[in-house]
Amino acid sequence: MAIKENKPNSLNKFLVIWSGELLSTIGSGLTSFGLGVWMFEKTGLATTFALTVLCAYLPNILISPFAGTLVDRWNRRLIMIISDTGDAIVTLVVVLLLHNDLLEIWHIYLIVGISAIFSTFQELAFAAGVTMLVPKKDLARSGGLMQMGQAIQLTISPILAGLLYAKIGLYGIIFIDFITYFFALTALFLIQIPQPESNQSTDKNSTGSFWRDTLLGGHYLLSQKGLLALTLFFIPVNFLLNFPAVLLGPLVLSFSTTTVYGLIQTVSGIGMIGGSLLMGIWGDKIKNRTRAIICFVLFSAFGLGLLGIQPKILWICLGYSIILFCIPFISGTMQGIFQDKVEPSVQGRVFAFKSLLSRSLLPLAYLMAGILADKIFNPLLMPNGKLSKGTIGSIIGIGPGRGIGLMFIISAVFLFFVCIMAWKNTDINSTETG
Repeated sequence: MAIKENKPNSLNKFLVIWSGELLSTIGSGLTSFGLGVWMFEKTGLATTFALTVLCAYLPNILISPFAGTLVDRWNRRLIMIISDTGDAIVTLVVVLLLHNDLLEIWHIYLIVGISAIFSTFQELAFAAGVTMLVPKKDLARSGGLMQMGQAIQLTISPILAGLLYAKIGLYGIIFIDFITYFFALTALFLIQIPQPESNQSTDKNSTGSFWRDTLLGGHYLLSQKGLLALTLFFIPVNFLLNFPAVLLGPLVLSFSTTTVYGLIQTVSGIGMIGGSLLMGIWGDKIKNRTRAIICFVLFSAFGLGLLGIQPKILWICLGYSIILFCIPFISGTMQGIFQDKVEPSVQGRVFAFKSLLSRSLLPLAYLMAGILADKIFNPLLMPNGKLSKGTIGSIIGIGPGRGIGLMFIISAVFLFFVCIMAWKNTDINSTETG
């Protein structure tokens, strides 16, 4: 659909909003790191990490279709303002609980879940709004910059949080996070995000019914075989690649310190910055975007295997750096394909169903990860475990955290075969021509 009014001609407005969100994201990264360390100190269990991440993603999956409908119906800038404000209030609640020494583990689960609802609206509104802020030729660059924001968070937040945690504690870290929300809100008050024109042929069956409007995103995606196949490919990819999100902390903390854990995340985050920079420069020159996505997923499988090979800082840094280097190319290219192929007036709904499908197994991954690590794999590779005397134990080592390493290696093998199947899938290969 052609946009007749407010056609974007530069990245300037996008950059203002992106900068504000970046500072807020860094603050959120401080809180995530601090809460993770605080919870591990309280419990010493990987399951606690897993349940926290589950609470962060489950609301996203459950409400995405409804959020996508509202993003297409309402003012996207206003949705982002309300979402950031809601997140700031949730952060302030954590500050108050800590100040009064009332914070408990179950509070964190609840707070993370509420924050995830606001984040879902913010993410969808921003993704759909980018199309109205950025010229089509710069969509790949904007995707690279959005991934760079995550990379900067991964690089700066852990090392800052590791240093600040010892100086000002979790209370001080979360208060800093609360302050950073005002940068995001200021940027949103300064910049207008144009609304897309309605497409009557697409929206003719959805204007009178919220439910039909909600399902339109699913029908649209089902009618596009290439986009649907690409989305389905990401179901196992997200499942297998997100084990590090849950288990990296317990893996590192099983043999090292909080400071080293922050250092690993910071050093590895440089890999994501490098990938984001290259994506921003080279992204619009990729000829076959679906093939590129599969290749980078395959490379990330190699990094996933390196994470588990030995309890050595060098191997973990290298493996995690490879994964984070690939993420901007994978996510940015995927986002660019959808922004290019999907009409702006329905992007909120289509992006929501894309998110719903591609992340549908994440709750299972997060729930399984901690339980499998604590109850099955870690015991197998403890000194008296069933695998400690065999070939596997001699290769990857035995002791705390080695079961998690084995989980990473198994995930890498499965991810390799998923990529081979995707490479041969004719529907995925037709995406660029469809």
